[in-house]
Amino acid sequence: MKYTTLPHSDIKVSKICLGTMTWGNQNTEDEGFQQMDLAFDRGVNFFDTAELYPVPATAEKYADTERIIGNWFEKTSNRDKVVLATKIAGSGDYTAHIRTNGFSKEALIDAVNQSLKRLKTDYIDLYQLHWPERQTNTFGVRDYKHNPNDSWQDNFNEILHTLDEIKTSGKIRKVGISNEKAWGTMRYLEESNAHNLPRMITIQNAYSLLNRVFEGDMSEIAIRENIGLLAYSPMAFGVLSGKYIKGIAADNARLKLFPRFSRYSTIQSTEATKRYLKIAENHNMSLAQMALAFVTQQPFLTSNIIGATSIEQLKENIDSINITLNKDVLNAIEDVHNELPNPAP
Repeated sequence: MKYTTLPHSDIKVSKICLGTMTWGNQNTEDEGFQQMDLAFDRGVNFFDTAELYPVPATAEKYADTERIIGNWFEKTSNRDKVVLATKIAGSGDYTAHIRTNGFSKEALIDAVNQSLKRLKTDYIDLYQLHWPERQTNTFGVRDYKHNPNDSWQDNFNEILHTLDEIKTSGKIRKVGISNEKAWGTMRYLEESNAHNLPRMITIQNAYSLLNRVFEGDMSEIAIRENIGLLAYSPMAFGVLSGKYIKGIAADNARLKLFPRFSRYSTIQSTEATKRYLKIAENHNMSLAQMALAFVTQQPFLTSNIIGATSIEQLKENIDSINITLNKDVLNAIEDVHNELPNPAP
């Protein structure tokens, strides 16, 4: 395994982070335990979860993933050996079963306390805001279209003051954002600098061969401000394994169970995936490992969040840490990207 530190900290994390959003839905608790055991044994010391998980989010299974992780900590006594990240759910109809008061002081305090109980721990290493409260282009929306009727009011300072209180209490160590855009990221950093408030040290956004929009304004912010990307969906919901275009996806594959998650299933995405598969085959590697290695070696990347529904997938994904793509592979990837840029925004 390869390691780095979370920006602006001395917290050592593996460059591969274990994603958990399938546990409690596509995976049982026992399977979640097996994945944590394997990842931990292979040097992965960074786990990412959220109160929202498992996905798709439902009231019936709300926060079951955190409970599974808490039970594993209780069983293994490995809490102090794992860097644990979780998130408060953003606002909207999708999360109305969780709470409806956004990132208010009451919401943040309640969310942290409830996560701590489920995770069976007294601290969270990295606490993240799952997505912005304001209306902006997240989750596959390509361009920003301003809504003058958006009722959101600027509350960056208020949020950071609340997080500062929670941090001072010892319940969280560091804070980060997720699914955030350039303007929101810089507003958080501006408030932190101006008022000596906790600094957002990571940003968890989608990044993969099919979605490289982070390489625009966000990559410059990440590098110049030292706010590290935690890349999610590096496999594009499993599309970049090649299993869908090969017709070998298992019955419990994500897009078979939940076809409404079509972000990475456009005609352009399918064509790009076919071309990337050919590159991988020409260089004697699997598409999955090429896709993951590409993400891991980006200069703005802090950790690559992998997820799997089987132990075999997890082994292959973790082993991608041992692959470094050479110039021939990278040039071939750029050729495809130039012809089919960001087919999945």
